[in-house]
Amino acid sequence: MKIRKSKSRDKPYKLSDSNGLFLLVKPNGAKLWQQKYRHFGKERLLSHGPYPGITLAQARQRRDEARALLADGGDPSVQKRLDQIEAETQARTTFILVAEEFIQQARDRELAEATMRKKIWHVHTLAEVLHYRPINEITSAEILHLLKKVERSGRRETAKKLRGTLSAIFRLAIVTLRAENDPTQAVKGALLPVKVTHRSAITDEKVFGQFLRDLDAYTGTGVIKDALLFQILTMTRPGEVRGAKQQEFDLNAATWTIPAERMKMRRDHVVPLSTQALELVRQNWIDVKGVELIFPSLNSNRKWLSENAFNSAMRRMGYSKEEVTAHGFRATASTILNTHGFEGDVIEAALAHQDQNAIRRTYNRTTYWDQRTDLMQAWADLVEKLRNKESGCKAGAGRKSGIPVAQIIDS
Repeated sequence: MKIRKSKSRDKPYKLSDSNGLFLLVKPNGAKLWQQKYRHFGKERLLSHGPYPGITLAQARQRRDEARALLADGGDPSVQKRLDQIEAETQARTTFILVAEEFIQQARDRELAEATMRKKIWHVHTLAEVLHYRPINEITSAEILHLLKKVERSGRRETAKKLRGTLSAIFRLAIVTLRAENDPTQAVKGALLPVKVTHRSAITDEKVFGQFLRDLDAYTGTGVIKDALLFQILTMTRPGEVRGAKQQEFDLNAATWTIPAERMKMRRDHVVPLSTQALELVRQNWIDVKGVELIFPSLNSNRKWLSENAFNSAMRRMGYSKEEVTAHGFRATASTILNTHGFEGDVIEAALAHQDQNAIRRTYNRTTYWDQRTDLMQAWADLVEKLRNKESGCKAGAGRKSGIPVAQIIDS
């Protein structure tokens, strides 16, 4: 009754209860429950919330809880701050909130654009069912159900990579104290093994020579034609060629340094350029401020060629995806060079394949430079020889006559 009848005054005043509890009445009419107490001889003030949101009975209960904590040696003010931190932490424990933090960290690490797209697809599309689940309550059974659904659609590799993304998100939750375990670990062995996808590649020298002549006769856009030939000569991946920039080339030293972010193994790769490859770079060099790409898009000299530019050109040339793919030219080079007796370790170093032995890997990178330089020139000369070698059929005739064009091998 006394509280309800209390009126505001020019200055704040108190309505005392007992054991340190009182109601502070402010000039604006607000009424706040507060409690005075001593901790190690120092007077402190603890707030219990506004009246009438907190009733007299509730305020007395909170007062008694604070006194009990004091009796055990605790500090009610410190405990209140800890409780607030816990409440805020719990408010940020849904899967999607932790996942968004994970994606932002991936962006901050400047992961490749293609990698970022896959991780975003994993989180926002494939794992949508988990979005608003408290991350600490997600079970291994839920994870397995999600991964098996993806696996049953025929995407074993996707299921495996999705598990990896989910695991990284749970590990972030663990280190930020929002989860206690990673439920993806229990299902690690429950997924079916990934089916190895092989690349279609021309491995017959005569057929490869015919392809080179077909490429030479190709009437499509010149930049795509040159870029595809440059990829063949350098034994690199399509994406590495599409993103090739002027600042990566040393024309005097005849080298091309592909930065780690565009390499599959995430380490710089220096390619010694043959005279033929160097000439293609010079021919496509655009000496205009703001233009960096050697083989830019047809629509803008500041944009990359599309991911499917090379394969689309080969389809227009009459080659199907079962016969040849752009990535398959690495297998073409490896097969033909091994057939001609070139040292296998040098070929592997030229292809930037990761050696499992760290010491051997370092040795290969430093010791094989001269051999790689000779190899790249020998390969370019062989490509030129095969292209110029006369064949007994017109362009494309070998494919139509039933001669086996492609041998499916692992690139």
